[in-house]
Amino acid sequence: MRKLTTWLLTVLVICSATFIESCKTDDDGVDPGTEPVVGETITVKGTITTSTTWKATNKYVLEGFVYVDNNAILTIEPGTIIKGDKLTKGSLIIKRGAKIMAEGTADKPIVFTSSVAKGSRNYGDWGGVILLGKAPVNRAPATIEGENVSEFGGTDAADNSGVMKYVRIEFAGISFETDKEINGLTFGGVGSGTTIDYIQTSYTGDDAFEWFGGTVNAKHLISYRTLDDDFDTDWGYSGNVQYGMALRDPAVADQCSCSDSNGFESDNDSNSSTATPQTSAKFSNISIFIAPGTVNAKYRSAFRIRRNSAVSIYNSVVSGAYTKGGLELEGPETQLNFTSGKADYRGLILSGMTKGLVSGDNTLLTDPARKNNFAADLATLKLDPAYNILGTGVKVLPQTGSPLLTGGVTLPAGFEANTYVGAFGTTDWTKGWTNFDPQNTEY
Repeated sequence: MRKLTTWLLTVLVICSATFIESCKTDDDGVDPGTEPVVGETITVKGTITTSTTWKATNKYVLEGFVYVDNNAILTIEPGTIIKGDKLTKGSLIIKRGAKIMAEGTADKPIVFTSSVAKGSRNYGDWGGVILLGKAPVNRAPATIEGENVSEFGGTDAADNSGVMKYVRIEFAGISFETDKEINGLTFGGVGSGTTIDYIQTSYTGDDAFEWFGGTVNAKHLISYRTLDDDFDTDWGYSGNVQYGMALRDPAVADQCSCSDSNGFESDNDSNSSTATPQTSAKFSNISIFIAPGTVNAKYRSAFRIRRNSAVSIYNSVVSGAYTKGGLELEGPETQLNFTSGKADYRGLILSGMTKGLVSGDNTLLTDPARKNNFAADLATLKLDPAYNILGTGVKVLPQTGSPLLTGGVTLPAGFEANTYVGAFGTTDWTKGWTNFDPQNTEY
């Protein structure tokens, strides 16, 4: 009996050891027998007043106006999915003093998108992302259009609203009021301490990017199939923006009776006033393309600079049949800003429109030293045949021997040095983190 008991005890010990060994992790530290944790879907509403982290293992739904306030910091992990609720016009608003730390990676971008199921998403399904800071604005009080409550602007040009890097914003721009939408990404008095880099907005119901004053700089921006304007500057914006691409759907444009669709739209303010700081942003290395097809009559100009704006544009290319034309310096105040040296336009190559230079000082703008070409032949630019194809097949790099690779001017201080025209030289910085078919992506 004792021998049998000893034998059974030995077997039990061996089996126990075998069981324990089977529960250990493999060499990579991953438990092969453990099912991955399924994340939650978390609805967020109201105001965030303490520092908070949104985890990539969860999904978040914005319900109504979601504010980050009281100097709180909202940290969003790489790969996190955030959806805007359509019924309540979900929107994320970072108020003055608060910060967003949304730093994705090329492999794990952060995505703000529609809460609607794939295949049924549309322009303006939800609000968008709004950053508000303490940098100078030429209007007081300055509040968000539509929301009409949250103020922005101040005297701190170096104000820091955080980081947005490797971020996609899709199907934003819902109407808050009649003809008053917000944008994919809206900046209100955002300061130069803020980092904005590698941002794609797609299917926005208003502008892709709009700056209301402020001094923030930005790089690597993509506007894809936007309804209204791609890059809109107002109320004294004075930052530098380098490397931007807009790819437009020719059939889709803003149908508001008070508006039209442009690559750039820039004002000092709606009254063409001399309010300071004056809108004087500088843009470099921008590519604006319209896809093949009949162009909607609501398209106007590639660059519509008006209402006393002193914005400058360098080393940029346009290919598309804008109905008005290419560069439009609209109004005497805007034209004077150029001839007096407040604004500058150099290294522009425009193709595909009836009138490349719509209005402005023809003699100055066509000075050979400026290297502007307002009637470029598309074939000579040697763009890839798929440079303006909507969907996943877009290929952005100029081909070998393209004049775009060497035809630019020397850029002013504040920009990375290069002499190519458009957003791309020999490196495709869209790889990995972008999505040109978000309608059919399962989120």
